[in-house]
Parts: sequence; structure tokens; C-alpha cells
Amino acid sequence: MTVLNKKGGCFKRLIAVAGAMIGATVIGGVAFIYSGLYPMGADDPHHDITTWVLETLRENSIASASKDIEVPSDLSSVDRLLKGGADYNDMCAGCHLKPDQKESDFTLGLYPVPPNLADSTLTAADEKAVDQRNFWIIKHGIKASGMPAWGPGHDDVRIWNMVAFLKRLPELTAAQYQILTARGENDPGHH
Repeated sequence: MTVLNKKGGCFKRLIAVAGAMIGATVIGGVAFIYSGLYPMGADDPHHDITTWVLETLRENSIASASKDIEVPSDLSSVDRLLKGGADYNDMCAGCHLKPDQKESDFTLGLYPVPPNLADSTLTAADEKAVDQRNFWIIKHGIKASGMPAWGPGHDDVRIWNMVAFLKRLPELTAAQYQILTARGENDPGHH
């Protein structure tokens, strides 16, 4: 009986200590959040561990959310390329740049810095996963990154057209880009 009572008492103390530690951590975390001590300026990068946590969370979340998206079989069509190119130029090039462009006034002030999609080296186990990922990002955006969700104002066909253009963008010269992103006279453009 005495041994059981000692073990029970130790267990209760262990639970009390663990509860106190958890409570102190929660109170400390809430105090930190309200303290205003964490630098939120876009010109002051996150700490390495914060960057790792955010990037890991982002990449795993996008992979999970996009894995069941059905990719159209005609992504390499000229029609999709031309329509997607014009939209990319209007909606994306300011942040994600054009061929032979390394930065813009806009990208200099963004944090995190948006990827240069004209010089993209994004790779995945398969092309389908890249297409799914790009579609999901364009449609839903990425929180607290400056990447808007284009889905509310653009249908899936239009978003897939941009995905089609992204597939070809890294191999385009500046002259080819100019030709492929021009809008026709009757094309109302981005709204």
C-alpha cells in the first residue's frame, strides 16, 4: 500500500508540474503576442526557425490541398498559352517578373520575396504535381504573403490558362514573352 501511495503522489505531482509548465507557456505566449516585440516590418526578415516553420507549413498545406485536383489534358494548347500569357502580364508580372528581369520596384519591398517565375527552377516529383500546385496557389492565394486569391473573380478555365503559360514562361525570351502576352483588339483584358 505504501509503495502505491508514493507512486500515486509522485504521479499527481508530475501532473501538477506539467500543468504549471503548460500554463506558464500559454501565458508567456499570450504575453509575447500582445507585447508587440516581434518585428513585423516587411524589411525585417523572420528568424530562421520562423521562416522554416512557415515555409514547411505552406508547402505541406499546398501539397495536401492540391493533390486531388484534376489537370486538364490540353494545357499545352496554343489557345491556353495565349490567353494565360495576357493574364500573367496583367496580373502577375509586377511581382513574379518577366524574362530577363531580376527585380522591380514592387518586389524590392515585398517580404517574403515572390518567386521569379520567369526564372523558375521549381521542380517536383512529377509535372502533374507542379500544375496542381500552381493552380491551387493562383486560385486560393497564400496568406500573409501578398499572393492574392484570384479564384473569386476568375473561373477555373482562366486559371488553368495561366498555369499553361507558367509551364512555358521559364523558356521564353523577352521578345517571345512580349508577343505571347499581347492582348488582341477585342480582348477586354483583366477586370
